[in-house]
Amino acid sequence: MPAPIRLRELIRTIRTARTQAEEREMIQKECAAIRSSFREEDNTYRCRNVAKLLYMHMLGYPAHFGQLECLKLIASQKFTDKRIGYLGAMLLLDERQDVHLLMTNCIKNDLNHSTQFVQGLALCTLGCMGSSEMCRDLAGEVEKLLKTSNSYLRKKAALCAVHVIRKVPELMEMFLPATKNLLNEKNHGVLHTSVVLLTEMCERSPDMLAHFRKLVPQLVRILKNLIMSGYSPEHDVSGISDPFLQVRILRLLRILGRNDDDSSEAMNDILAQVATNTETSKNVGNAILYETVLTIMDIKSESGLRVLAINILGRFLLNNDKNIRYVALTSLLKTVQTDHNAVQRHRSTIVDCLKDLDVSIKRRAMELSFALVNGNNIRGMMKELLYFLDSCEPEFKADCASGIFLAAEKYAPSKRWHIDTIMRVLTTAGSYVRDDAVPNLIQLITNSVEMHAYTVQRLYKAILGDYSQQPLVQVAAWCIGEYGDLLVSGQCEEEEPIQVTEDEVLDILESVLISNMSTSVTRGYALTAIMKLSTRFTCTVNRIKKVVSIYGSSIDVELQQRAVEYNALFKKYDHMRSALLERMPVMEKVTTNGPTEIVQTNGETEPAPLETKPPPSGPQPTSQANDLLDLLGGNDITPVIPTAPTSKPASAGGELLDLLGDINLTGAPATAPTPAPVPQISQPPFLLDGLSSQPLFNDIAAGIPSITAYSKNGLKIEFTFERSNTNPSVTVITIQASNSTELDMTDFVFQAAVPKTFQLQLLSPSSSIVPAFNTGTITQVIKVLNPQKQQLRMRIKLTYNHKGSAMQDLAEVNNFPPQSWQ
Repeated sequence: MPAPIRLRELIRTIRTARTQAEEREMIQKECAAIRSSFREEDNTYRCRNVAKLLYMHMLGYPAHFGQLECLKLIASQKFTDKRIGYLGAMLLLDERQDVHLLMTNCIKNDLNHSTQFVQGLALCTLGCMGSSEMCRDLAGEVEKLLKTSNSYLRKKAALCAVHVIRKVPELMEMFLPATKNLLNEKNHGVLHTSVVLLTEMCERSPDMLAHFRKLVPQLVRILKNLIMSGYSPEHDVSGISDPFLQVRILRLLRILGRNDDDSSEAMNDILAQVATNTETSKNVGNAILYETVLTIMDIKSESGLRVLAINILGRFLLNNDKNIRYVALTSLLKTVQTDHNAVQRHRSTIVDCLKDLDVSIKRRAMELSFALVNGNNIRGMMKELLYFLDSCEPEFKADCASGIFLAAEKYAPSKRWHIDTIMRVLTTAGSYVRDDAVPNLIQLITNSVEMHAYTVQRLYKAILGDYSQQPLVQVAAWCIGEYGDLLVSGQCEEEEPIQVTEDEVLDILESVLISNMSTSVTRGYALTAIMKLSTRFTCTVNRIKKVVSIYGSSIDVELQQRAVEYNALFKKYDHMRSALLERMPVMEKVTTNGPTEIVQTNGETEPAPLETKPPPSGPQPTSQANDLLDLLGGNDITPVIPTAPTSKPASAGGELLDLLGDINLTGAPATAPTPAPVPQISQPPFLLDGLSSQPLFNDIAAGIPSITAYSKNGLKIEFTFERSNTNPSVTVITIQASNSTELDMTDFVFQAAVPKTFQLQLLSPSSSIVPAFNTGTITQVIKVLNPQKQQLRMRIKLTYNHKGSAMQDLAEVNNFPPQSWQ
């Protein structure tokens, strides 16, 4: 066969290919020739063929058929063959292939070779792709070479030892004696690799970390010599002596000084010297300074040294290199919690980074700016962040708006400033705010009683002709519905009042209803606001009735339901309208980690967070709601329909209960600050029966015998029964609780649950104290709807305090008389 072409000629030929297909054809032709040469055991050109195969492998073509040829080259006595063979092994072999185990004996022989360059090849290969089995077998040879006087071999052996420790950590102690003398070496290559070896050992073993802490003075001395030494052409990089070694030593000092006072004290001075003497005009100096800053912040350094480190990062922010600015912002973000005042000195520079064109720098600057906000600088920082929100890219708006909300809530100097800031965010980036922004702002406005006139006027002007920011329109619609009378009367004292008529206000809300930009939720806000204005305006009630009646046939189910209910208020229940649509009271803020859950306690509905809290003396804890739902087990539990709070007047409260249960006709749950659509409990027929002119209950019910539902520990619960005169499916149960013990039972709470085929309504009790010695009773009414005439069964839960102890008990009632449910 003719002699194969040389590697240089192959490279030149491949580069002449004009297309990928032409290159692939050349490679396939050459691979076929190389395979033929391998089959003929051509030892003369094996090295050349493997070299060409490695080049093809680097181009991305398969070269696995040359693995065994690499092993043959390693076994050769010629250095040139060994060099290509070991290179091929590092590129084509790894520990996942069993072929690599055949190299173990060759590497062991070469580690003991008389030529240092052959030994170096074996060390490089073992350190690159040695498996755990190979490392166990050859660790002894590596340890011997660590002790040799040849610096060329020692630096390679140290790096190979790092690989051995990563693969087999239990061999770490084998290298401990040899590492003690490595730091005495004058050769920078050996020093560098020995520091890498020490770092690896300290990171992997706490025992080694404690052992090597005594080397801190020696490391400090080496670092000081590097700083103070004169010009050395062999190690100089941009005027700095061996920056690579300096960086490695600083990293090792950071590990050794972490959580150790003595080690940190020993390195404080040298760190200050490095920070003040390193030249910053070149990138090399900046790299050393950055490592110095990280070391200072990670060890127990002096406060003055930490301030110096933060000032270095502040200088980095002025650097023209974007990478250095990014590194500085990231490092300041990590340290702002521990050294807040020192970072505050660079606030103006950090804020300037918000104007950077690089999005990564801009994001880091935004995060750091929010971390710097406090009560002293809230006005200035918010001004800058609002300007940033107005001009930043869309991907920043959501995070920026959320950060402004949190900062304003925490540090707001006044309620007016807080409201103005949130409104500015909604005007600028309303489409990007979180879902809870609207109810939070509504709650803030509701609680700021003195700002109602100012707020409604500002919101009215903000949405004139612009409905693009839906959250802003929702808040505005809610406020106009609540405080429209203040808007029309012009009672604003904070700024010049505007002259607005009732018709102009309704024009705005009707425009929101018909706008193509309005979502279903926004239309719900607007319709509810119009309905509220029927009790606040005097001249436009007929117009409001027309608008409401139009949406009674809307294709939007939510709007249709609202309109139908509001029409019912105008017609059948007009005498209740003013009470139902009265102004919302001040809301108590409830901080929760999840959704709010409605807890029903003795007929009262109260919101409670899902997290467990200690039970107070009066209201029930949150967990009792879940306990009540679990009383009957399984998923067939019907929700208890709560009544209106007992603080309401008897007439209005009772009529409201009978009309719509716990649904607030303003469009929201009784405890929610927003009229957004909410899940609603389907209304049983008997809820509307209370508004008829007939007697509510049939007095001819004496034939239904009473039962004792519970009798234990001196507490007795009796049930008496009545049947509704207007709805025979409704059974009215009156419970009577008596106490035969010598002490009162306080904080008494009765709860009940029935299967899903029933519906249950629990009214408020007459008291929460059961008197002792049967001197009095507590009465409470339960309404049960049983449309299918099934046998009634109920589980009850009783909680009370008696003799200084909290008592709780569950019971099942199955002995209802047939007359009560048939």
